[in-house]
Amino acid sequence: METDLDAVGLLCPLPVLKARKRLSTMAAGELLRMRADDPAAIVDVPHFCAVSGNELVSQSDEGSVQVYVIRKS
Repeated sequence: METDLDAVGLLCPLPVLKARKRLSTMAAGELLRMRADDPAAIVDVPHFCAVSGNELVSQSDEGSVQVYVIRKS
């Protein structure tokens, strides 16, 4: 199952805070697909995943928006 989170237009630390809140409602193994355009997210999201134990499955660009897929641990 994949859940979408649109964090476009939000600045640091809001994309990571919203991702953490959404992940807290998800079951282990589920995927969160987050879109963000905050330049700091490029560093913040991988760091958040490493610290929280969640898996950063992929990170890609769609124009000016970064797309992150995170698997809930």
